[in-house]
Amino acid sequence: MNWRALPPLSSLRAFAAFAQTGNVVAAGEALGVSHAAISQQLRALEAHLDLKLLDRTGRAMELTRAGERLSLALDAGFARMIDAVVELTGAADARPLQITTTPTFAAFWLMPRLPGFRAEHPKVDLMLNPTPAVVSLTKEGVDVAIRHGSGDWAGLEAEPLLRSPMVVVAAPSLVGSGALPTFEALADYAWLEEFGTTEAGNWLQRHGVSDGARTGSMQLPGNLMLDAVRDGQGVAVTVRAFVERDIEAGRLREIHTEDAPDRGYYIVTRPGVARPALRDFLRWLRREGKRDDATCRSQT
Repeated sequence: MNWRALPPLSSLRAFAAFAQTGNVVAAGEALGVSHAAISQQLRALEAHLDLKLLDRTGRAMELTRAGERLSLALDAGFARMIDAVVELTGAADARPLQITTTPTFAAFWLMPRLPGFRAEHPKVDLMLNPTPAVVSLTKEGVDVAIRHGSGDWAGLEAEPLLRSPMVVVAAPSLVGSGALPTFEALADYAWLEEFGTTEAGNWLQRHGVSDGARTGSMQLPGNLMLDAVRDGQGVAVTVRAFVERDIEAGRLREIHTEDAPDRGYYIVTRPGVARPALRDFLRWLRREGKRDDATCRSQT
């Protein structure tokens, strides 16, 4: 390892803090130094590397391409060092295990199963943050995220938890019990979306309905959205696993299924050593997900 190629650690810390917080004042607060000291370290780093890491032409400094590349490397490197130190000293063991996922996933998959985890690990304190927003695992101190997508989140580790096709559903009281509506006809219905997402609009555009829902859309928390669909207040796009019982019982009609094999819910964590509480939770998640994933595959 060529240690002489490494710039001073103080300048790298200042740059990583700036990249994470977005401004010199917040970076200074994070490191316990003045914003002037951060600015000085940033210029010293650029001089040492003979590279332009920051674009200062706008009202706010932004990372250049070189800066973005260095930021990703430092974020991963410092995160691993911090995780290792915390693991060795046991400093993380006392704080609650923080989990983030969407409200819909929390309500219909995670919460019904959590009593099982609590029974196995009664001493682990949990902090659940149900939000449609993609929360930074590093910045927010979140231990694990459960996200829907293709598993390609830069700088993070992702493993499949639950694969289930996306479906368009509506109550028989809204669309009747006869022939299913066409893609174009679906635009004439009200569309319901989970708050903070654009799934309905994106689905309509993918199927050639570029104008979107002609009667408008309404955003609701995930559990309220599915209640509204069952009541016949609109059409919704959701994960089939959440509405399988409704479809089988006739409370909802499956209008269209869109199966993308690589898309589903993933367990997302930071690279590095996992603390004991997180390791226990991940083992439990994998066991629960493996059972449900097998069920979903057998039904598709």
